[in-house]
Amino acid sequence: MSLLLEEIIRSVEALLKLRNRNQEPYVDPNLNPVLLVPGIAGSILNAVDHENGNEERVWVRIFGADHEFRTKMWSRFDPSTGKTISLDPKTSIVVPQDRAGLHAIDVLDPDMIVGRESVYYFHEMIVEMIGWGFEEGKTLFGFGYDFRQSNRLQETLDQFAKKLETVYKASGEKKINVISHSMGGLLVKCFMGLHSDIFEKYVQNWIAIAAPFRGAPGYITSTLLNGMSFVNGWEQNFFVSKWSMHQLLIECPSIYELMCCPYFKWELPPVLELWREKESNDGVGTSDVVLESYRSLESLEVFTKSLSNNTADYCGESIDLPFNWKIMEWAHKTKQVLASAKLPPKVKFYNIYGTNLETPHSVCYGNEKMPVKDLTNLRYFQPTYICVDGDGTVPMESAMADGLEAVARVGVPGEHRGILNDHRVFRMLKKWLNVGEPDPFYNPVNDYVILPTTYEFEKFHENGLEVASVKESWDIISDDNNIGTTGSTVNSISVSQPGDDQNPQAEARATLTVQPQSDGRQHVELNAVSVSVDA
Repeated sequence: MSLLLEEIIRSVEALLKLRNRNQEPYVDPNLNPVLLVPGIAGSILNAVDHENGNEERVWVRIFGADHEFRTKMWSRFDPSTGKTISLDPKTSIVVPQDRAGLHAIDVLDPDMIVGRESVYYFHEMIVEMIGWGFEEGKTLFGFGYDFRQSNRLQETLDQFAKKLETVYKASGEKKINVISHSMGGLLVKCFMGLHSDIFEKYVQNWIAIAAPFRGAPGYITSTLLNGMSFVNGWEQNFFVSKWSMHQLLIECPSIYELMCCPYFKWELPPVLELWREKESNDGVGTSDVVLESYRSLESLEVFTKSLSNNTADYCGESIDLPFNWKIMEWAHKTKQVLASAKLPPKVKFYNIYGTNLETPHSVCYGNEKMPVKDLTNLRYFQPTYICVDGDGTVPMESAMADGLEAVARVGVPGEHRGILNDHRVFRMLKKWLNVGEPDPFYNPVNDYVILPTTYEFEKFHENGLEVASVKESWDIISDDNNIGTTGSTVNSISVSQPGDDQNPQAEARATLTVQPQSDGRQHVELNAVSVSVDA
């Protein structure tokens, strides 16, 4: 519920920053370059036809997605090279390089109009950084990659090395600030561990956001057994089916590398729990229902049995897709690379991780009334999760355990991907990237200061409802007499959340009062209240 109030506050802050944007785009030539590295499924992927050279986007696309995804993206792992190879021999998967690599990691389906926010990746951060003075192709770049592949695949690491060199030269040989998100942090750490000299030559700072350094145990366990959906709501009707995604991910080394790290000293080790029906020893043929618990290495036997009969139909041909032990062996070596990686002396590291959300840690299938009788039917069971603190995908404990000498580790309340457009994250990035004036509230685009003056928050429970209220105010300080209004204005804002199995129904309303400018100062006040069904 408080997230609705947070959404209102962010909207107001964005409005304040947009009040005076008649100037030419601000470009700061003194900035060091930034390279953005996304996580799993965070890059546009195109299929190139070998005969005519035509390219077609196969990830992400909403309309007509499932057929093209199965035809062009399904793959098989080659243990001799460590690469997963597309089943379609007539096409190859490539990442578009438009806009200095930013196109592939900005809006993942550029054709989408309604619900476009659901396919944003780095979009809000790119817009924000351009507002700070960064310029595409000179100080702002992106590195998209084939996220099906291993994070230590040499082909990908070679591409990353080439990208670092390109960014370094394009920016006038300035050292680079790498900002990674999610699994992108594992790719960067693998590169740093295997090519430390190149990393130190080109990189000044590495900022990891929501990185699953020790895995995302609950989320990946259910992904390998049941599949995953990357969009929610009405878009699922047009998007890649959960089953099609499941068949792809079983042959993806990247997914196995995100499994629980078994050698990490978890505060509470993640487990896979199964309610099983077992024959009793009473001699009369009755059965008992028992709860079995498997730690990470023990659970591999369950994965093997549950996926032993898994097959997929590819262009009329049935192909076997069991749990892949060859990929598991490859992923184990990747975890060794990650565990041994060291930060070069001249590189500074920062870690931002998400908090305050229920995050899958352990997974349970079945219950006392409906136990699991046949492990091969496990894919049809809905998992229930034992949760810990985190960002909804990566447990906080995993994200914090980078194993490096960090300048700072900062927890930010927020969702795994939503954290990329969090105003608190933006504020930290500005400080660590040495952007703008020393004043953290200075906006170089508008050339005025937005100074928070009041913040009050209250929350209480009454008659089955949770009620929260917030009061926040700002003073806009500027020499420009044209930014103000001639009189006070009062505006209303409302946000609602319909509610589902994961979130209660909630509604928030607010009033925004803008006072006329006086002596170079304009006062803005927000009063908001939200009500939700008490969980």
